[in-house]
Amino acid sequence: MRRMNLKNMIKQVVHQKLKSLTPNALIAYGQEYQIYLTKEQATSIVYYLKKTDLNPLDEKDRIKALKKLAQITDPQTAQKVNRIFQQMIKDNGLSHWF
Repeated sequence: MRRMNLKNMIKQVVHQKLKSLTPNALIAYGQEYQIYLTKEQATSIVYYLKKTDLNPLDEKDRIKALKKLAQITDPQTAQKVNRIFQQMIKDNGLSHWF
């Protein structure tokens, strides 16, 4: 029971972080991990993340989001964003939740 409550809390925190993300912040995150995005790419990605209600903790939802991001930008950019997300998970010690 406690694990489920903690997972819901983490889901809410991640969801809130995605909803409050700005293009400049996404570009900065990318640069931190040596992954470079254009302002146009970051703006399109942030717009999509803000309008979707996909669960970032659910693998199927993440795959769906990556496919959509590949349509919005291109497959290489979608993979870049996935690498940023995976690195942020690892750096914050959250790998066991994903």
